Amino acid sequence: MRKVADLLRGVASGFYTEEVRDDKGQRIGFQVISLEGKQGELARKAPGPGPRVGSYLVNVKDFERIALPSLEAEAGRVLLIDEIGKMECCSEEFIRRVGRAFEAEISILATIPLRGGGDFIDSIRRRQDVETILVARENREALPEQLAAKLSPPLP
Repeated sequence: MRKVADLLRGVASGFYTEEVRDDKGQRIGFQVISLEGKQGELARKAPGPGPRVGSYLVNVKDFERIALPSLEAEAGRVLLIDEIGKMECCSEEFIRRVGRAFEAEISILATIPLRGGGDFIDSIRRRQDVETILVARENREALPEQLAAKLSPPLP
């Protein structure tokens, strides 16, 4: 998604997520980054109350602070959402806004888990207007350019 975002700079909005690793290379969390460069915490391995996905405590407030404004897409632009997963779906407002985006007249490139994820993610998989592309070792290098070319708005 990050490579597609770089290729569509100026015509896309949205966000992507990245792993956060400690000094030993162990994954300790995830951050959310808007295409405008704003960053926040999505989740981290930590004790305490709040929504959890596995061993991760989801920081809904920080996620919403970054992700929700980035979902405001205009006609003629592309919306990039990385990802629509269990952690992100801890936010009811995220679910509402993504649902509205799929009803709008905009192009969307989103990542979803291969299987599972809950009712909302299943509803996206079942949409007739959604094309699913499996990212595999064989296609992942070529996909960013192919997807960017497919999603680029036509030149005037």
